[in-house]
Amino acid sequence: MQRERHTDWPLIPGSSLKGILRDACRRKNGDNNELYAVFGPKTEEAGEHAGALSLTDARILAFPVRSLRGVFAWVTCAAVLERLNRDLSLTGTAGLQGIARPEKEKAACNGNDLLVDGNKLVLEEFEFTRTQEGAGSVADWVAGHATEDKPTRDRIRTHLAVLHDDDFTHFVRHAPEVVARVGLNYERKTVKEGALFYEEFLPAETLFYSVVIAEDSRRKGLKEKSVEKNAKETLQYAKDNVPGFLQIGGNETIGKGLCAVRWFPSA
Repeated sequence: MQRERHTDWPLIPGSSLKGILRDACRRKNGDNNELYAVFGPKTEEAGEHAGALSLTDARILAFPVRSLRGVFAWVTCAAVLERLNRDLSLTGTAGLQGIARPEKEKAACNGNDLLVDGNKLVLEEFEFTRTQEGAGSVADWVAGHATEDKPTRDRIRTHLAVLHDDDFTHFVRHAPEVVARVGLNYERKTVKEGALFYEEFLPAETLFYSVVIAEDSRRKGLKEKSVEKNAKETLQYAKDNVPGFLQIGGNETIGKGLCAVRWFPSA
């Protein structure tokens, strides 16, 4: 798990994400000039030109936290949503309106599924007082853009809470899963010396977003290698060839890092 230095929020580096998308397209179509035009050439030919597809880091949008009622809630904050709006402005896409800015120990939440004792939310061991200001529009936007799965959309609309920036940061800093890993001496059935370590994982249902910027192909004038693609065709190539699910990060063979992918276009 990697974190931003200045916020301590989780992220997926853009370099990793682009490599994963490239590999997904390569698995489907093999190595070819079209792939190189979109993502850049092979390492030994890197000096010829750059790729036509650029990606930002995948940034946190909503983080799942245990809830006393409703099983779990997605939490976010004004700082996350304001940054989302700035990133959306790069694509000409309309951002969120009326972002909630609750005080500390308060939560903007639409619906009653998370509430206990009237207007309280209990997330992990902390109690928050519910306010509905600005929660509905945020939950509707996230639900509409994050997934095509209707049950998940419906759940986001009632289980997303906007917290104070500091409360959100506390959860993303201290609420991820921490798993002890050991290496065993098979003959003695004891832990090998120095082989006890801990890994930190993002919980399932974490939501990230990344901005994808397409340009015209730079793989032109290279004789038989030349590929003519405009920016729209570059982006369409990625949409057509990236599968609906990707595996990101390590521990692939034990089911870690499986992510659903959804594209949504600019306005």
